[in-house]
Amino acid sequence: MMSSDSSAVAGGLARHIPVLARRAVTWLGVRDGGVYLDATFGAGGYARAILATAGARAMGIDRDDTAIAAGAALVEEAQGRLTLVEGRFSALDSIAAAHGAAAMDGVVFDLGISSMQIDEAARGFSFRLDGPLDMRMGRDGPSASDVVARASERDLAFIIATLGEECHARAISRAIVKIRAARPIVTTQALADIVARIVHTKEGAIHPATRTFQALRIFVNDELAELARGLAAAERALKPAGRLVVVAFHSLEDRIVKTFLAERSRAPASSRHRPQMTAVPATFRVLTRRPETPDDAEIAANPRARSAKLRAAERTDAAPRVATIETLLPRLPSLADIMRGRA
Repeated sequence: MMSSDSSAVAGGLARHIPVLARRAVTWLGVRDGGVYLDATFGAGGYARAILATAGARAMGIDRDDTAIAAGAALVEEAQGRLTLVEGRFSALDSIAAAHGAAAMDGVVFDLGISSMQIDEAARGFSFRLDGPLDMRMGRDGPSASDVVARASERDLAFIIATLGEECHARAISRAIVKIRAARPIVTTQALADIVARIVHTKEGAIHPATRTFQALRIFVNDELAELARGLAAAERALKPAGRLVVVAFHSLEDRIVKTFLAERSRAPASSRHRPQMTAVPATFRVLTRRPETPDDAEIAANPRARSAKLRAAERTDAAPRVATIETLLPRLPSLADIMRGRA
């Protein structure tokens, strides 16, 4: 998530900075000579803040090629201290290693969607701007319109209820299936209108289609599995005493981060089924006992910040654990099966 800001940072003035930027960079403990990974580069807000420390080096990853292209000027201004790579942060450890940075001093995630993506109608993320129903953060794979066209009524309801926490999910999916039988649903306006006929909100409340659009975006981009894999990748990439900082905006995202850090900061518990488990040392020490949240001033300046939660942890010298993400994720229909008509 991004917000407007005019404060000076390395490379000039940034159009946007991430929510909770100052606290996130403080928790990273940026220092001269350190190497830090901005796993969700976006408009480059965190990377700029990291580079404000003389001698610090940064790497930025983004699956959106437009974000990487837009960061070219910052790469030039950073004079060798910034490397940008198009890719998914679930592979951040191998990406970092391939660019000569196998051991990182800090990794930061700013989850969700950026202002740039929301404000571009052609990307199909916004219910307020009419455009193609796309929602892909990258340029590959099925789009939201593909899911809307091919998922069963049951699976649509499950996706919208689980990832959007929408209590009207069944009625919305029923309406989608009825209307798509008569005509394709291929624009953001068309889908938003369908949802608005089902969900009625009070004046000043969130748009009726907010939760449905959120659910489809998370599903199309496999965001929760990407996050779980990304956290495990950060565990492998961070050196001892390296810092992990995550800013989440959705309760499901924050739950994954909280559960991951809780599991990694303690030894696995024995049980009657596995009474003689070999002790496994903790791989992280949690730094934020409770998540940090934006203050009133930041929320007033940027309403999108209101749901943000920041969690931070420090890597121990224990070997990384084998990545097991299934326990972190809700059970969902398979995107591949939906596209094959098996859902």
